[in-house]
Amino acid sequence: MKKIILLLSFLIFTQVSLSQDNNVEQSFPKIGLVLSGGGAKGLAHIGVLKVIDSLGIKIDYIGGTSMGAIIGGLYASGYSAKELDSIFTTVDVDALLQDFTPRDSKSFYEKRNDEMYALTLPFDNFKVGLPSALSKGLYNYNLLSRLTMSVCNIKDFDKLPIPFFCIATNVETGKEVVLDKGILPQAMIASGAIPTLYNPIEIDGKVLVDGGIVNNYPVELIRAKGMDIVIGVDVQDGLKNREQIEGATDLLVQVSNFSMIEKMEKKKKLTDIYIKPDITGFTVVSFEKGKEIIPRGVQATHKFMDQLITWQRLEKKQQENQKTPDSINIKDIKVSELDNYTRAYILGKLKFKQWNKVSVKTFEKGINNLNATQNFGSIAYSFQKNSDGENLILDLKEKKSNMFLKFGLHYDGLFKSSVLLNFTKKKLFTRNDVFSLDVILGDNFRYNLDYYIDNGFYWSFGLKSKFTTFGKNVPNDFNDGITLSNLGINSLNVDYSDLSNQIYLQTIFAQKFSIGAGLELKHLKVKSETLQNITPVFDNSDYFSAYGYMKFDSFNQKYFPKKGWYFNGEVKAYLYSSDYNNDFEKFTVAKADMGIVHTFYKKATIKLFTEGGFAVGENTISYLDFALGGYGFAPFNNFRSFYGYDFVGIVGDSYVKGTLEFDYEIFKKHHANFSANYANVGRKIFENLDGWLTKPSYSGYALGYGYETLIGPIEIKHSWSPETRDHYTWFSVGFQF
Repeated sequence: MKKIILLLSFLIFTQVSLSQDNNVEQSFPKIGLVLSGGGAKGLAHIGVLKVIDSLGIKIDYIGGTSMGAIIGGLYASGYSAKELDSIFTTVDVDALLQDFTPRDSKSFYEKRNDEMYALTLPFDNFKVGLPSALSKGLYNYNLLSRLTMSVCNIKDFDKLPIPFFCIATNVETGKEVVLDKGILPQAMIASGAIPTLYNPIEIDGKVLVDGGIVNNYPVELIRAKGMDIVIGVDVQDGLKNREQIEGATDLLVQVSNFSMIEKMEKKKKLTDIYIKPDITGFTVVSFEKGKEIIPRGVQATHKFMDQLITWQRLEKKQQENQKTPDSINIKDIKVSELDNYTRAYILGKLKFKQWNKVSVKTFEKGINNLNATQNFGSIAYSFQKNSDGENLILDLKEKKSNMFLKFGLHYDGLFKSSVLLNFTKKKLFTRNDVFSLDVILGDNFRYNLDYYIDNGFYWSFGLKSKFTTFGKNVPNDFNDGITLSNLGINSLNVDYSDLSNQIYLQTIFAQKFSIGAGLELKHLKVKSETLQNITPVFDNSDYFSAYGYMKFDSFNQKYFPKKGWYFNGEVKAYLYSSDYNNDFEKFTVAKADMGIVHTFYKKATIKLFTEGGFAVGENTISYLDFALGGYGFAPFNNFRSFYGYDFVGIVGDSYVKGTLEFDYEIFKKHHANFSANYANVGRKIFENLDGWLTKPSYSGYALGYGYETLIGPIEIKHSWSPETRDHYTWFSVGFQF
C-alpha cells in the first residue's frame, strides 16, 4: 500500500512540475525581429543582435530585406551575433562590391583578357550596349553558400533553426515577392540585388531585385506570423538635400526611399521596440567601416534595456559555433540544359567530377572557374541529399550577349603609343569556341587573331595569327656587331616585323599546368632604310617550326602580385626556312622563366625571378636571338626586359638572368619598388660552367613608382648600370599588349 501511495505522489509531483515548466515557457511571448535594408549600414543589425544574445532573448521569427535579409538569414541559420561580427569585419570589401574572381581560377586565355582590356561592351547585332550591372554577385553567393552549408538541404525556411523570410521586388511587375522557400543563399542575394550594382536574380521564373524598393521594413508580415512582440531595426536614410547626394548610389537610394518614408509612420506603430541606430556619415557601400557601424547598433539597443530585460531567459540560449564542412561528397552533377556549351566543357571548368569528395575550397574554385569564362549571366547552385553524399544542382544561365567590343590603351618606350580595339565572338562555328581579333593602332601597327575551341578535360584546339612590328634606333645589329663595326657607328635604326601563324592542341595536366604542342609558320623581316652602300634588308625569310610548351601561373595578379608562383617553358625546333641569306640549318631553341612572390607585413612584397634560354645547332639565326633591355613592353619572340640597358641592348643565342624586386604598397594601389637584375649573355654560354655559372657580366638596378588604374598600371622606372654607367628613365601606361 505504501508503494502505491509513493508512486501516486511521484506522478502528481511530476505533473505539477511539468505544468509549472509549461507555464514558465508560455509566459514568454513570441518575439519577432524585422531588419531593414540599408547596404553596409545594415551591419548595425549585428550590434543589435549582440545585445539580444547577451540577454538570452529567444527570437521566434525573422523577416528582413536586403542587408537585413543577409544578416537575418545567417542568424536564422544558427550563427551567433559574435560570429557574424567576426565574418563581416574581416570580409574582402572590394570583392563584395565587384564581380571578383580569383586570378588562379582563370585560364590563360581569360587571364590575358583581364590583363589587356580596360573596357568591355556588348555588341549584339552590331550595336554597342552597356553591361546590366557592375557585378553578378557570385563572390557574395559563394560566401553565403559556404556559410549556410550546414542547412543547405533545408528548402522550407520555416524549418531553419529560426523561421525566416525575406523580401524581393519583381522587376517586371514592381510587386513585392516574399521568399520563404527555396535556396537560402539565393533568396538572400535576390533580396539584396541593388539595381545597377548587382545583376537581377531569377527565381521560379521571376526576375528579382532589391526588396527595399517595395518593402524595406516588412513589419506587417512579421505581425501576420502571430508574433506577440516585434523588435524592429531600421537603418534607412531619411531624404537628403541636393548637397548631400553624392554620386549615382546616393541618387538611387534617394529615389527608392520616397515611398518607404511615407509608409514608415504606420510601420513604426506596428513595432513594439523600434531601434534606429545613428548611421550618419555612412553609405550603402561603407563595408570597410564595419568596426565603426556595428557598435552603433549596440548603442541604440542599450536605450531599450529596461524593456528587453523583461524577456530575458533565466538560462541564456547557447548557440553552437557554426562549422562549415571541410569537404563535400559529390555523388552526381546535374547541369541545366545549355545551348552553347557542352557538359564536358562545364566539367572541364569545374575541374572535379561526380563520385568524388572535394574540399570546399576546390568546389568554390570550380564555380569561380565557370564565372571566369564570362559566358554565364548567372550561376546558381544547390545541393540535394543523396544517401551519404550530395547531388550538385547547377543552374546556369547563358549570357544573351556573345559578341563584344573591347578597348585598351598603352604606352611604352618600344612600341610607343598604342590603342587596342578588339572584336570577340563566341560560338562562331560551334559550341565552346571563341574568336578574337585585336587591332592595335598607333606608332606601330599590330594585330592578334585567336580562334580557340575549349573542350574542358579533353584536348582543345586553337589557331593564332599575330603581326608585330617596331622601328627603333637600337645599339645592336642582330649580326654580332659586324654591321655596326663596318659602318663605324654605335647604333642602328631597325625596322623589325614578325608575322606568325600557329595551329596547336592544348590540355590541362594535373589540373594545374597547361600543356600544348603545335606548328608555326613565321615570316621575319629585318631591315634598315637608313643604311647606304650595303643591302638594307638583313632577313626576309619564312621559318617553319614545331613546338611544345608548359605553363603554370598562380600569381594573384599580374602587375603587382602579392603571392603565388609561375612557370613558363617552351621548346621550338626550326625545321625549314625559305632562307633569304642562304645559310639556314636546322636548330632548336629552348627557354623557360619562373618566379615566386611572397608578402610580409601585409604591404611589403619580395619577388624572385629567374629565366634563361639557349639554342642547339651549329648555325642559328641571329635575328631570333635573345635580346635583353628596356622595360614596359609585352615580351614577344625572344625580346625580354632588362634594367640598366636600352631596348635590344644585349643580344646572344643563350642567356641566364635573375631578378630581385622589393615592392611596398605605400597606400592602396600606390607602389614604390626597387629592382636589381643580373645576367650572363653570349654565344653557347651553357657549353661549360664558366660560360654562365660565374659572376654576372651584366647588371642593372631600378627605382620605380606604380599606380594601379582601370586602364592598367601607370609606372615610371629610373634604371642604371654600373658597367656602362648609363641611366634610362622609362614610362609605361596601361595594360601591356
